[in-house]
Amino acid sequence: MGTKTKLAYIHSILTGATVDGPGVRYVIFFQMCPLRCKYCHNPDTWAKNSLGIKTLESVLADILKYKSFFNFSGGGVTASGGEPLLQAEFCAELFKKLKENSIHTALDTCGCVEIDNNVINTIDYTDLVLLDIKHTDTTAHKDLTGKDNEAAKEFLKYLYKRNKKVWIRQVIVPGYTAEVKYIEGLIDYLKDYRSIIEKAELLPYHKMGQKKWEKLGLKYPLNVEPPDRKTLETIKEMFEKAGYETLLN
Repeated sequence: MGTKTKLAYIHSILTGATVDGPGVRYVIFFQMCPLRCKYCHNPDTWAKNSLGIKTLESVLADILKYKSFFNFSGGGVTASGGEPLLQAEFCAELFKKLKENSIHTALDTCGCVEIDNNVINTIDYTDLVLLDIKHTDTTAHKDLTGKDNEAAKEFLKYLYKRNKKVWIRQVIVPGYTAEVKYIEGLIDYLKDYRSIIEKAELLPYHKMGQKKWEKLGLKYPLNVEPPDRKTLETIKEMFEKAGYETLLN
């Protein structure tokens, strides 16, 4: 694959991030997503937008400016979104170049994609997968995101087959994923993949994206309050009791 014509639809870039993988991160938020999560705080990433087209060369050149920060902090580059694997050909080429420059790569994904050659190539050059678990129940997953979770389940199986390091990310949403019974089921579901899971990240639901929905002329679909601290601490303790290093962001 040549690199001169590789283009990506990019929503935004965040430098100096510290919550999207280890160390100081350069986070690329790609446009387009296969899901329509009710709690999404970046609905402006859902569709393709030609305003943010960037070449592989320009993205790589900008990243390399920060290499000393990555080296000092143990950080690197995180591909996020939207869903970066909808532009997996670009991601694979970018990650390949990053590995040639000894830069750590992380992939923040929902896993709701077809595992084609471009996705496989991306995973080949991925050091860490941040896997966003939306819901383990198929019906609830479809209600919450608009799609079922069969592809996501197959994606986790593939990561296990490849022995890829994973951080599980779970948004804690009252009425969907904040109940003890659900967390018990999630922990039970993950036990078959325990050998590849390094950490669990708990992400409390928030309403910060509501104004974005309204600005886009969309009706915000959730009418719930963020989880209280006691609920979050209980869930954190459950994961820790199961042997996970757990981050509560």
